[in-house]
Amino acid sequence: MVKLSLLTALGVLLTLHFVSSSKLVCHLTNWAQYRPGNGKFTAGNVDPFLCTHVIYGLATINSFNQITNTEWNDEEHFRSLNHLKNVNPILQTLLSVGGAVNGLSPFISMVGLPESRAMFIKSAISYLRAHNFDGLNLAWEYPGHNGSPPEDKQRFTALIKELDQAFVDEARDTRKTQLLLTANVGAFRPTIDRAYEVEEIALHLDFINVMTYDFHGHWDPTTGHNSPLFQGAVDSGSYIYHNVNSSISYWLANGAPAEKLLFGFPTYGRTYRLSSSSNSLGAPANGPADAGPYTRTAGFWAYYEICGFVGSAAAEWIPDQSVPYATYGSAWVGYDDRRSVAAKVQWMNENNLGGAHVWTLDMDDFDGTFCSEGPYPLVNHLRNSMGFPPKPTTTPAPTTTLDPVAFFCKGRPNGLYENVADKTTYFQCFQGNTYLHRCQPGLVYWDSCKCCNWA
Repeated sequence: MVKLSLLTALGVLLTLHFVSSSKLVCHLTNWAQYRPGNGKFTAGNVDPFLCTHVIYGLATINSFNQITNTEWNDEEHFRSLNHLKNVNPILQTLLSVGGAVNGLSPFISMVGLPESRAMFIKSAISYLRAHNFDGLNLAWEYPGHNGSPPEDKQRFTALIKELDQAFVDEARDTRKTQLLLTANVGAFRPTIDRAYEVEEIALHLDFINVMTYDFHGHWDPTTGHNSPLFQGAVDSGSYIYHNVNSSISYWLANGAPAEKLLFGFPTYGRTYRLSSSSNSLGAPANGPADAGPYTRTAGFWAYYEICGFVGSAAAEWIPDQSVPYATYGSAWVGYDDRRSVAAKVQWMNENNLGGAHVWTLDMDDFDGTFCSEGPYPLVNHLRNSMGFPPKPTTTPAPTTTLDPVAFFCKGRPNGLYENVADKTTYFQCFQGNTYLHRCQPGLVYWDSCKCCNWA
C-alpha cells in the first residue's frame, strides 16, 4: 500500500517538485520590531508558506569568537520563527551573522587565526542546533574592505571550507540533517575582485545571495535606480556596471555556478532630494528625501511607504532598465513593482539562476495594510512569477459565529486531528486557530499515521 506523508497531505511536496531547483529565500531583520504602529514586524508576522527559506538577521560574534545574539529578545523570536516549521514542515530557517561592532565587522578579529575560526565554528554549530535553525548565513560586508586586511579574502575562503567540513562531520557523527551554509555577497565588480575567491567559495556554499541592490542612492550626485536590471542610457564610466545584469554576469564569469546564485530582490526604494527643476532619471540631486514615517531612515522607503507616495506622485517606467521611479515635488524614488519583478524573474529564468532572495520581508506590505494589494504583494508576486504552486489553503475558520468547527482547536495542543464529518479533510491546530486541510483526490485522512492515505 502506498502511503503519502504529511508533506504530501499538505499538498506541498508533490507540487513543489517541478520548482525544486528554485529557491525563494526571504530575510527578516530583528530591528524591524522597533518600527512604530503598523510598521512593526516580528517573526510572528512571517507567512510560513511564502518562502522556501527564511533567514533571521542578525547575530554577531563576541570577543571570545563565539556567535551570539544582538537583541534582548532574539531567542523568543527564534522560537516563534522555528515554530512555523510545525505548520510547514518543508520550510527551512537560517541564522545570519554579521553586522558591525564599533564600526568594524566582527569577522575581522575572528577570521585571522585557525584556532579563533575553530572556536567560532564550534559555537555556531552548537548555537544553531540549540535554537533549531537549519543553517548559517554569512553576512560579512566585505572581506578585504572597511578595515579588513587584503589577506582576509583568503581567510574568508578558509572559514567557508572549514565550516563546510565541520557541518559534514557533525551531520555524520550525530546522524542529523547537515546544516546549510550560505553567504550574502557584494554585487560591485571591485568588491567581488577584492573580497572573494569565487570558484573556491562556491564549491562549499549551498547558495549565494548576490545583493543586487543599492546600485545607486542619495550618495550619488544624480538620480539613479536602486536595482536596475540593465545598463541605462545615462550611465557612463564605472556606472555602466551598476546593474543586475552586469553583477550576476560577473559572478558567472568568475566561476560561480548559475544554480547556486540567487537574484536579490529589494522590497524598498532609494530616495533623493532633487536640486533642480529636472525630475528625470539622471536629474541633479542633493542628498535623500525625508525619512519614511515607519522606517525612519533617510535615503530609503519601504514598499509600504512608497505605496502612499506613488498614489499622488508622477510614476514613470525606465524602458532600458525595466524598473519604475516616481517623483512628487522635490522627492524622487526608484523602486520595484509587480511589472519590474516580472521582468527580473524572466531574466533570472533565462540565465538559469538558482532562485531569488528578498531583502526584506519586513519592508513589503506584510499585513496588506497600506497598498490595498493584500499581504506581501511584492513577495507573493515574485513567488507566483517564479512558478511556485498556490499556497495551501490554511485560512483560520471564522471565529465570529458559534460554528463548532471554528472552535475545534480551542484548548487543544498544536497538531493534526481527524475531521469525523469529512474524512477527505483534517484539522490542524496552531496557536489556538483551526485550519482545515484537504487531502489529495482519492485519499482520506488517517489519524493513526497523521497522514493522507488510500481509503
